[in-house]
Amino acid sequence: MIKKILHLITLTILVGCANTGSNFKPIIDQKGIDMVVYENDLTDCQALSTDTSSAGKKAAMGATGAAAVGALVGVITGDSGKAALQGAGIGAIVGGLSGGAGGMKEQESIIRKCLAGRGYRVLN
Repeated sequence: MIKKILHLITLTILVGCANTGSNFKPIIDQKGIDMVVYENDLTDCQALSTDTSSAGKKAAMGATGAAAVGALVGVITGDSGKAALQGAGIGAIVGGLSGGAGGMKEQESIIRKCLAGRGYRVLN
């Protein structure tokens, strides 16, 4: 059981660290836009979002915090061993996914702001 929980925690953190947010392509107003230049700017902005994003950190922090809460609930309910471990595992999964999603939103926001700063009309 412990092995399964540790595998799930690891998988959750890896999912949170994935740079899926960095592949975000916002919709822009293309009128008068040189699409070759835009694609280069988009690539630059996507790279910038991976340099400044804390998606992996947010996933790890979310997993750690939620795991601690899950363990505490297990201790309070009376089974400080198995229930605490299961609570920690479930908490880590939920916290990791939540933190990873927040990191992706941060990356998307950075890409939008970067493109807007370069003069594009970002529609979404």
